Amino acid sequence: MNSDVPKQFLLLAGLPVILHSIRAFIDFDPEIQIVVALPENYFSFWIHQCEKFGFTTRHTLSKGGETRFHTVKNALGYITGNTLVAIHDAVRPLVSRKTIETGFRDALTFGNAIPVIPVNESIRWTDGNKNQQIDREKLRIIQTPQVFEAGLIKKAYQRVTSDEFIDDASVIEAMGEPIHLFEGNPENIKITYPYELLIAEALFALSIQTQPNSRPTQ
Repeated sequence: MNSDVPKQFLLLAGLPVILHSIRAFIDFDPEIQIVVALPENYFSFWIHQCEKFGFTTRHTLSKGGETRFHTVKNALGYITGNTLVAIHDAVRPLVSRKTIETGFRDALTFGNAIPVIPVNESIRWTDGNKNQQIDREKLRIIQTPQVFEAGLIKKAYQRVTSDEFIDDASVIEAMGEPIHLFEGNPENIKITYPYELLIAEALFALSIQTQPNSRPTQ
C-alpha cells in the first residue's frame, strides 16, 4: 500500500478500514464476541485508534503470529463453548449483512460455510514456460468470513502441522472435511493495493446513498 501504517488502519470514509469490518458484524449481532488479531507492537496503536474514533465495543486482543496460520491459531484460543466462529479479513470492510447471515446459517447445517464469487475474467494457467486456457465456470474466488463450528476449526488447527495454508477452509480440508460454498457479495473486496482503497471509497459512498441507515459512519 506504500503506507507507513498497516492497510487495516488506513482511513475509509473517515474511519480505519478495520473498524468498518468489525462494525459489519456488530450490525449483524450486537452481542457477537469480537477477537481482533494484531501484531503485538500495534496493540497500543489500536487502543489509541479506538479512543480516537470512539469505538467502545468490548473485544479481545489476540497477538499475531509469524504467519496467518499462527495468527488464527492464537485467536482461536480465546473461543470457548459450542459456538460458531467467523474468521474475517480486517481489510474486507464491505462484507454484506446477507453474506454474514448466510455464512452463520449454513455453517449450522454443514459445519463450515465459505463465501465465493464467480470468476468474470478469462483465465489461463501458466508455469512460466507454457500456458493454457482454463474453464472459468469451474473456478470461484474465495472470500471471508469463513464460518466454522468452533470445535471443528480448533481441532483442525491443532492437528495440522504445516503453516503454509492460505485460508482456513484449506486447514479443515486437510483433515478430509468437505467444504461448503455459498454465494458471497462482489463488493466484498480485499483491500491490498492503493487503487482498491479508492474502489472501496466509491462502493462505500454508494452503499450509504442506497441504504442510508445500514452502516453507521461514526
